[in-house]
Amino acid sequence: MRILIVDDSRDWRRAVCSILRRDLDLIVVCESADGLDAVQKSEELQPDLILLDIGLPNLNGLEAARQIRKVASRSKILFLSSYDYPELLCEALKIGALGFVVKSNAAHDLLPAVRTVMRDKQFFRRRSSSPDPA
Repeated sequence: MRILIVDDSRDWRRAVCSILRRDLDLIVVCESADGLDAVQKSEELQPDLILLDIGLPNLNGLEAARQIRKVASRSKILFLSSYDYPELLCEALKIGALGFVVKSNAAHDLLPAVRTVMRDKQFFRRRSSSPDPA
């Protein structure tokens, strides 16, 4: 499973890579630090999964996801964000994302979320770690 990680924090990208290394089937093919670059890399690499932050420079994650849907329609999108607002969950669904993980829960939720999303199922959890009825 080929993954693109998009976050403006290099330290956070490293932490995500560390979590993903626990599953030998997951391969990080590229990292990106901004929304515009994420769209370009998505088009070029056509990854299976894109882990996408919302607060990105040059193009926010929501707008990047809209554009990614057009250039890499088979890539699945899982948002990884510090923001935990119901309206963001709704917007993520409208865009076509299959998952949303709050960064504070990533150590626990990221791998289950990736596995769920790759089975074409939704994974949405809020900060409380209780499932949202999505």
